[in-house]
Amino acid sequence: MTPNRLTIVLIGLMGTGKSTVARTLAAHYGIDCLDTDKLVELRADKPVREIFSDDGEPAFRDLESEVLAECLRTPFGAVIAGAGGVVVREENRILLNEARASDGVLVVWLHARPEVLAIRTARGVHRPLLDEDREGTLIRLSEERAPLYTSVSDIVVDVSDRSVESVCTLLIDAIDEALKYGDGSNG
Repeated sequence: MTPNRLTIVLIGLMGTGKSTVARTLAAHYGIDCLDTDKLVELRADKPVREIFSDDGEPAFRDLESEVLAECLRTPFGAVIAGAGGVVVREENRILLNEARASDGVLVVWLHARPEVLAIRTARGVHRPLLDEDREGTLIRLSEERAPLYTSVSDIVVDVSDRSVESVCTLLIDAIDEALKYGDGSNG
């Protein structure tokens, strides 16, 4: 398997740096970068915040599932920055696990402590789930989603106290090791 056939799916709560890490990894491996939130916004022709307010969370989750399935079918490899809640739906977890079972797909969970994420997400404008109690919501989401993220992950990286550069270096080493052994996973 060659790196240009590699598909890396980044999952984790909002604020873990999935989009930024995805761009860096895609550039390193010379493959496309796909951001599911941006693709959902393009499809809906409005920002995530407006999808939530106008159409509701279920409509957003429907679009999210469609986009994830399309991204996973890319034939040439890509780094996919998954939306924070992509693991909420069982159908998405099944898709991710089926993709992991195929050659060359790795799912990476970028994890961070909720208090770190609360600071990072304060800068964001498209996070409707955090409107009321940012840190409390992140604690709850972290607890609820941790088992779901774990169930679909090949690699887990705590990004709480790491720079983007160190996260990318760590991931490149782990991904290259998985490629070297050709098993498509890193346990």
